Amino acid sequence: MPDSRLTQLAELNGAGGAGNGGASSGNGHGGNGPFDGGLIPQRTYVTGMMVALGAIAMFFVALASASIVRKGLAADWQPFELPRILWLNTLLLVASSVTLAHARRRFLAQQFEEFRHWWRVTAILGVFFLVGQVIAWWRLASSGVFLSTSPDSSFFYVFTVAHGLHLLGGTAGLLAVVRSSPGPMLRKTATEVVALYWHCMTALWLGVFLFLVATK
Repeated sequence: MPDSRLTQLAELNGAGGAGNGGASSGNGHGGNGPFDGGLIPQRTYVTGMMVALGAIAMFFVALASASIVRKGLAADWQPFELPRILWLNTLLLVASSVTLAHARRRFLAQQFEEFRHWWRVTAILGVFFLVGQVIAWWRLASSGVFLSTSPDSSFFYVFTVAHGLHLLGGTAGLLAVVRSSPGPMLRKTATEVVALYWHCMTALWLGVFLFLVATK
């Protein structure tokens, strides 16, 4: 009988140890989710984002090359004046990168309330930029410049709409970070990746805008 009780006690202890191990594993997963640099290193996400950004950049480079070739070969190229609001939109996007960098500094200093404030300001500036782009398209349409008006207008719309869609995704990323309540490792990885994407979208727009101005 004593041996039987000892055997049962050993089995219970083994089950408890397994349960604790499972709980520890569960806690590891709960604290280290798939986007926190725990189970998967942060550099993996950064590298993945760099690859994605490289593909996006190649798309716009190919689009610019196609625009140059099309302009040189076609007699139906009809230049038009760029909406002036694009200059304001550009300033808004540059300002958003400045506020984002400030938000990142506040995060690294563990000033999380200020981080959330400046992170939200960045998202708001991104929304203002998108609204400004819609106004630019509306003004062009009001003056009779549509997607099918000429190759010049077609490339303009493709450039700006494609960039706008990518920036819309970045804005969604900003809002997702500030509205979530993840652990510190998750938040650190998320802010790093989203900030990298946003700064690259700002640089990409500067390139697109300068290209559009230079080819007029």
